[in-house]
Amino acid sequence: MSDKFAPSPPQTYDPVAGEGSSKKRYVRFLISLSTNFMFLLALYNAVISVFLPNQVQQITEASGGDKVAVLAVIMTVVSIFTFFDQPLAGALSDRTRSRFGRRTPWIVGGTFIGGVALAMVAHQTTIIGLTLFWVIAAVALNMAQGPLSASLPDRVEERRRGVASGFIGAAQTGGGTLGIIFGGWIANRDLAAGFYFFAVGIFVVSLASCLFNREQSSEGMPREPFCWKTFFTQFWVSPTKYPDFGWAFAGRFVMFLGYQLIVNYQLYILRDYINLSKSDSNVIIGVMASIQLVMLIISAVVSGYLSDKLQLRKPFVIISSIIMASAYLFPLFMQNEISMLIMAGVIGLGYGCYMSIDMALMTQVLPEKGANAGKDMGVLNIANKCPQMIVTPLGAFILSVTTSYSAVFIFAIAMVVLSACLIVPIKSVK
Repeated sequence: MSDKFAPSPPQTYDPVAGEGSSKKRYVRFLISLSTNFMFLLALYNAVISVFLPNQVQQITEASGGDKVAVLAVIMTVVSIFTFFDQPLAGALSDRTRSRFGRRTPWIVGGTFIGGVALAMVAHQTTIIGLTLFWVIAAVALNMAQGPLSASLPDRVEERRRGVASGFIGAAQTGGGTLGIIFGGWIANRDLAAGFYFFAVGIFVVSLASCLFNREQSSEGMPREPFCWKTFFTQFWVSPTKYPDFGWAFAGRFVMFLGYQLIVNYQLYILRDYINLSKSDSNVIIGVMASIQLVMLIISAVVSGYLSDKLQLRKPFVIISSIIMASAYLFPLFMQNEISMLIMAGVIGLGYGCYMSIDMALMTQVLPEKGANAGKDMGVLNIANKCPQMIVTPLGAFILSVTTSYSAVFIFAIAMVVLSACLIVPIKSVK
């Protein structure tokens, strides 16, 4: 068990090193990282919100199964397998020593394997086959996302993270929205082509991002004996020792619990709550995403700029959560297409602000000032992943008890409001 790797201090982005001016290198890094996140989130949203629900419905209609229950089982299985892989990959990338750096091997390798598995999902005609290959794809892509998330604290100094986080947040939310728009459009034409597009695209985009922003070699970083006990115990971050980290984790957890509950059932909400046809719902989900896209891009960029200028994070995160909660009131009290379109616009306003500032806030509550950023950002990403594991079966349970999507909206509102309350106790960040 010797001759292994131990954690090392993060590589701070040096805008002076290498070719080109510091401004050009910083802008290049920001654009390529944002593009990578945009495509990754487009993939996730297209597959989870559009492709899988359509594929599951096709299979269950032929076999006479319950599409809601089947989708819940698939998402639960996938979430179990992906629950811990982001922090694991982040921790391993902290210890990786190669001429290509610490993060690059994981980003490129993960997106290649994930892309191949995703292409195989398109050919599945059984629930078992669909679940198997989506599990492989999701695990591999998450193993890439953990190290990718660590690139921000690695390379951007703290005072500039509001703008950087704003661009990345806009890219994530914009990518997620574009994924739904594209997914809804291509689902009515050629579903398999949609899978192929994202399978190839995610690898190409990730490889290009790494080539344009080459990491410094990590071969010369210190090496210490490896201890399995130390390695696995490091994933526990004590909320008593690091309370701000704990509050941030809890706030993100319940926010995504409410948000993902609506996202995961969005297509079925349009079909079974708003009573649209299969083809019309695929179109409307794209229209909703278009409205949301415009609002979130404006919100994310403006919020990131104001957050850096005022050096404030908490107020933006709290207010954005309240805005998101208010968005769900429209379909709750107005069961029609207009309410869903209004919800999309208000969600874009709130979610764009939340995603742009929340990431900056997270980087400022990391233990030991980000000495193990890969691992710690991965742990924080559990707050995103765990809700994905819970929401689909939770939604199925709520629907089985209440037989109404109104209860789903009420639960989502409660969770998003609670997330705002959990940010208030954070003391180390204004």
